[in-house]
Amino acid sequence: MFLSVIGDDEDRRVGRRPRVLKAVGLTLAGALVLGCAAAGWAYWHLNSNIKSVDINSALGDDRPAKATPAPAPSASQEVPLPTEALNILVLGSDSRSGKENQALGGGDSTGARSDTAMVVHIDAGRTTATVVSIPRDTLVTRPSCPLASGGSTAVSYGAMFNTAYSVGGPVCAVKTVESITDVRMDHYIEIDFSGFAKLVNALGGVTVTTDEDIDDNDSHLHLKAGTHHLDGKQALALARTRHGIGDGSDLGRIGLQQKLVTALLEQISSTNLLTSPAKLYSVADAVTGSLTTDTGLDSLTELMSLGESLKGLAADDVKTVTMPVVTAASNPNRVVAKEPAASELWESLR
Repeated sequence: MFLSVIGDDEDRRVGRRPRVLKAVGLTLAGALVLGCAAAGWAYWHLNSNIKSVDINSALGDDRPAKATPAPAPSASQEVPLPTEALNILVLGSDSRSGKENQALGGGDSTGARSDTAMVVHIDAGRTTATVVSIPRDTLVTRPSCPLASGGSTAVSYGAMFNTAYSVGGPVCAVKTVESITDVRMDHYIEIDFSGFAKLVNALGGVTVTTDEDIDDNDSHLHLKAGTHHLDGKQALALARTRHGIGDGSDLGRIGLQQKLVTALLEQISSTNLLTSPAKLYSVADAVTGSLTTDTGLDSLTELMSLGESLKGLAADDVKTVTMPVVTAASNPNRVVAKEPAASELWESLR
């Protein structure tokens, strides 16, 4: 009798085991499917965030030559490095389109200008980089630029540099930079107000040291000299500040922007995003959500490939400079390229 009861209990346990294993298997399979689906959705979402402009087709062949390739790497090298330097035009757009940008920037909701312009030169080995800021108040000869609607803009002499974006968008911004530098822009990256603020917030803020008090009612930024940990809105205000520092010119603002670039690079390098998928996604969503690129960088795969090639580049390997300028004879509030220093700088990037 006792043995019979034991046998019956054993049979019931054996009978339940396949059902339990089946349930566990189905649960794991479901989790795997949901995980794959979530990963697939995340990739699709981030990829679809990116907007692009076909600059190469718009500008055609009437452009500076591409960088000369460096000697091919040794065959014994495990991961061959790129053999060509890269020049990337990075613009910070003051677009007021959308509620978020209007809240951060104010002003007219129509149109946009290139509030920040930097040419990022990355050497062939991806071990050093030079970031050259172009003052937006620089007077230049703005070339004729093709328009997406057909036709083209007229050549303009003594035009402010940042008007190129206003009249012809990214295509005209690239053509104007290539015209004044004779340096081929291999890629174009633009990020707007809200995107910059979101990126800083996603990284947990950014720490910046200011050399003087900042009291700017226009950018709504008030900081004492010293070290500050800024959130996205404050970092954006710092990038836009000009009236509360120095002589109130664009050159003072560029100095703050270059501090921010260095601080952001240090923040990114000190944040191990791979250990926090949620933070990694947040940063990726912030970047791609407000990004416009050329068609050579308009996919998550291409952006990740560029990022992978730069993983050995530390903040200390990045040099920030400003295009040499002098006050314009025609207008004390404007500047022009200082020669031959400006030409020599651009020559070093070809």
